Amino acid sequence: MTATVRVVLDTNIVLDLFVFHDARAVSLRSALHANQVQWIATVPMREELQLVLQYPHIATRMQQQNGSADQVLALFDALAGIQPVAAKAPVTCKDTDDQKFIDLAVAHHADLWSKDHAIMCLHKRLLVLGVTFCVWP
Repeated sequence: MTATVRVVLDTNIVLDLFVFHDARAVSLRSALHANQVQWIATVPMREELQLVLQYPHIATRMQQQNGSADQVLALFDALAGIQPVAAKAPVTCKDTDDQKFIDLAVAHHADLWSKDHAIMCLHKRLLVLGVTFCVWP
């Protein structure tokens, strides 16, 4: 039996999945719905998403697609397994808002999905800690 891959998704990836419907996200979205990957997150990650969904350009995009912040948050709640906030990892991100994603990925040796430059700069250091960095192909 193959172990389920654990993933940590930063907020921009979640937006690509459920707001922007990025074509590159189709396989990840399918894997999440089929329970082929286990998305782990924390309450502060959900709170960040809830805040970002209120940004005018995001809200406008959702309205254009007849979607809502409540629908996106419902998908988060249905698909993400909430974990306790992880201890600070030995790798520090220049963007303090992104540290929570790194900490959780390191704590669970999870794949970290992000397209954030501050996180991408750390990919070699994260690999040493058991975290595979993933970004759209």
